[in-house]
Amino acid sequence: MLLLIVLVGAVVLHEIAHGAVALAFGDTTARDAGRLSLNPIKHIDPVGSIILPAMAIFAGVPAIGWAKPVPVNVSRLRDPRRDSLYVSLAGPATNFVLMAIAAVIAHAALGDPYTASRDTLSSPVFRVALAAALVNLGLGVFNLLPIPPLDGSALIERVLPERWLPGWYRYRQYGMLVLFVAMFGVGFFNVSSPFAWIMNPLYDRLYSYIGS
Repeated sequence: MLLLIVLVGAVVLHEIAHGAVALAFGDTTARDAGRLSLNPIKHIDPVGSIILPAMAIFAGVPAIGWAKPVPVNVSRLRDPRRDSLYVSLAGPATNFVLMAIAAVIAHAALGDPYTASRDTLSSPVFRVALAAALVNLGLGVFNLLPIPPLDGSALIERVLPERWLPGWYRYRQYGMLVLFVAMFGVGFFNVSSPFAWIMNPLYDRLYSYIGS
């Protein structure tokens, strides 16, 4: 439950970051739609914010998900091709910043890992900070995967040569299916998720820092 609560907060800040950066570059769409709000009800997507994360936690894979995308009108950006790249990067970048802050707090709360008591490990500050660090690391990397509707797919669109875009658009409609197979379908073949292959070494480094 703690992971799910932390995840909702992380995806909300992720989406607000997209809208805030779009506003900074001239697009007021998210602000006009009331999406630059900390109210989670305005951002929660039933599938991406509740169902998928719950499935991930139950399946033992990293807690990942997304909120309702904030509306962005690319044509209203001052330099649409360049600025839209910054808008896409804003969400994952926010998660990585939150991860770093949470990791520092968890590291400080733990103190010397060799003398840490059971009370320290179960303290609210340590548990919340550790959960926030893990969730934001997973969410940031997850959203950089080049699979629609994730932010990584938007980055791919910005750098693909124009002649390749029709093929990309045909692939994009199957993005959700590819995402679910990559996250969960491989379990039917007793193969760990490709996302886990990416995340496990990163989680090891994060745990190593917090416990150092």
